[in-house]
Amino acid sequence: MSGTEAQNIYIKANSKRNGIATLLVGLAGLTASAIWIASVPQWLVLAGIFLTSASIVAILVGWFKLREPDYSIELSPEAIRYCHRLGNWRIDWSNLQRFDCPRVRQGLDFNELDAIGFKLKDYAPFIQSVSPRLATHLLMEQRPLLLQNRDESCATGTCFGNEFLDDSRYVLENGEVLTGVRAMLANRMAQLRKQLGFDVFLSSVELDRAPGDFVQLLKDCEQSRPR
Repeated sequence: MSGTEAQNIYIKANSKRNGIATLLVGLAGLTASAIWIASVPQWLVLAGIFLTSASIVAILVGWFKLREPDYSIELSPEAIRYCHRLGNWRIDWSNLQRFDCPRVRQGLDFNELDAIGFKLKDYAPFIQSVSPRLATHLLMEQRPLLLQNRDESCATGTCFGNEFLDDSRYVLENGEVLTGVRAMLANRMAQLRKQLGFDVFLSSVELDRAPGDFVQLLKDCEQSRPR
């Protein structure tokens, strides 16, 4: 990797693929269902209604795919940047302590999650790069991670407390006091570090390859960046 933008690496999420095709299939199905309903006997109208419903779903799926940015991740010599329709986050390579596929305990075995985890040196630069809307989305999206590697003595689930939505103040290393949704995000990151060893997570749906292959790409980028 070099310092020029032309040589940055752009990752297009698998979930972004086939957006136009899905939208066109939905529109074609909606047209066909309209013709069907208008031309068939009354006892066959129900099939047309089912086709209409399926077509509307396809149109919505295609529309949401097209709303997402053209790429989900940008790898530059300076940073890893995640792009979402609700905002972006950025992790500078200099602020990255380690990254890998998180592993969770299941009985006597350890299995890898279908995600990439990042452990930061300092929360402040990352928190400052996240918009409130994206922070809210991350809090909702990563809630299932809190159920991983929990205390097995917690049989009822009542010992989870308010960790799902911890809105207490958070003090960064630079002394800045966070409140509101950013404090909630920082508390969530701290809890996930305690349970899984990482602060920030990328789901495999945001990638264009298997998580293990993406980790290797990150290692190659990190080793080749200017020092």
